Amino acid sequence: MGSKSSWSMVALAIMALSVVAMLDGCMAQSFCNTSLAELFKCKPAVTPPNPSPPTPECCAVVAKADLKCLCGLKNSPLVPTLGIDLNLAFQLPAKCNLSLPPQC
Repeated sequence: MGSKSSWSMVALAIMALSVVAMLDGCMAQSFCNTSLAELFKCKPAVTPPNPSPPTPECCAVVAKADLKCLCGLKNSPLVPTLGIDLNLAFQLPAKCNLSLPPQC
């Protein structure tokens, strides 16, 4: 386990576990006007390779979320570690008949 690629994999695994632990501890906390638990209602619609259409529950979460705030995650390196495809995520408002803020 002395190779550079092995250490890179260990570092990536630690980072992923840290994100999971962080999310586990704050699922009920408010984030962009919604909770992470609510946002995870949309996970099937933003997970490749075969995302499902957003459910009415997912669209209700998207409708109440602060989309301008969520736009700040557009370049986040952590979101993909959760299995979320950012391109699919940013298609959700249109699929829910909502519009993204112009700054997104």
